Amino acid sequence: MLKIYNTLSKKVEEFKPIDSPKVGMYTCGPTVYDYMHIGNLRTLVLSDILLRVLNYNGYRVKSVQNITDIDDKIIKKAKERNEGIGEVAKEFTKYFLEDVAKLNISIEDIVSPRATDYIPQMIEYVQSLIEKKFAYEKDGSVYFDITKFPRYGKLSGISAKELKTGTRGLSDNYTKDDITDFALWKKDDEFGVTSPWGKGRPGWHIECSVMSQANLGDSFDIHAGGVDLIFPHHENEIAQSEAKTGKKFVNYFVHGAHLLVDGAKMSKSLGNFHTLSDLIKRGFEPLALRYLYLQTHYRQEMNFTFEALEAAQTALNRLREDISNWGKPKVGCAEFEERFLQAINNDLNMPEALSTVWELVKSDYPTSAKAESLFKMDQVLGLNLGQEQKLEIPEEIMKMVKEREELRKIQSYHLADQMRVRIKKLGYNVLDTEKGSLIKKL
Repeated sequence: MLKIYNTLSKKVEEFKPIDSPKVGMYTCGPTVYDYMHIGNLRTLVLSDILLRVLNYNGYRVKSVQNITDIDDKIIKKAKERNEGIGEVAKEFTKYFLEDVAKLNISIEDIVSPRATDYIPQMIEYVQSLIEKKFAYEKDGSVYFDITKFPRYGKLSGISAKELKTGTRGLSDNYTKDDITDFALWKKDDEFGVTSPWGKGRPGWHIECSVMSQANLGDSFDIHAGGVDLIFPHHENEIAQSEAKTGKKFVNYFVHGAHLLVDGAKMSKSLGNFHTLSDLIKRGFEPLALRYLYLQTHYRQEMNFTFEALEAAQTALNRLREDISNWGKPKVGCAEFEERFLQAINNDLNMPEALSTVWELVKSDYPTSAKAESLFKMDQVLGLNLGQEQKLEIPEEIMKMVKEREELRKIQSYHLADQMRVRIKKLGYNVLDTEKGSLIKKL
């Protein structure tokens, strides 16, 4: 029996789909204006784990994850680079898809609607909210009147006393100290499209309501994302969706906690902003980052350090080494499989699930039985344990290895040895063979 923490009720609940065994699940995907940082990626891995756990339990899941390709931030980046917003969105969508593939997130199994493909539906949605007296037009923009929705705040815990009547904001990003009527449609003569209110474009919140309901129906089972989306984004989605349909929008909201770097909030100004490419350049595998995510419960704040990532890489390498000579998978170990199932079904307790994996590996069961169970568990872990891993060597290391080879050719062995020491300090060892240099990760 799967149990999950529901932000709506503020407690762990038994998961009961609307139409079992079918499950409708929506995850707030990327706004494609920059590279995904490791905090963004943690949320996307959470969504992937949740999808895998649902599948593992026998549910038939329709998973939807949008790509926001029109937004304030994309427009700002386009202006900075003197490019079209379509060019910016296309470039960073490509980087996003490359990153999730490296983290073994199966994007092929997910419906990925683009916001720009749903603008006609968004205009109809806004018109309906105006007709129902939940929204109003002002100077070419359309706003949702939060005072008309009595249940506003049920997700984030905001009380009616905090609502600021008569105020409105065009910005999609604001705090609980600035609770205002939010924009459903924004006047925009430069980047907008024709609408009943003049040229404009959709607000961020309306995009997700339209894309989720167009693909999953007026009401669906699960909405996932990071805790930073609880307010205002998900709160506003609930208000506009339930105001339009008169039905409950989502039954379970699942939110992943923040990721810190060396105990501080990630920021480019602090120099602690890391992307997946940054980690790869330092010699780490993307799946080592996935392993690191698994070590902290998704509702716990996670503190990223390179020492922790190095330990995760070592643990993953050791796990692969331990299972490398196991026999062909046969009948598994029911005891460990049951404990693993209990862990993942207890609010996605992946740290406990990992602990069970290591107990299985160290157990006295036949290796063929352990292999059967481990590869079954990896359907949830997503570490590709049954596949041979190809080591990606950073360009910096390859350049140093080639320089060392040139030094050896001219018999400068002392300098070649110094280069080897430098390479070793960066986490790699170079072995000299008849076929040339063999590089291994330490």
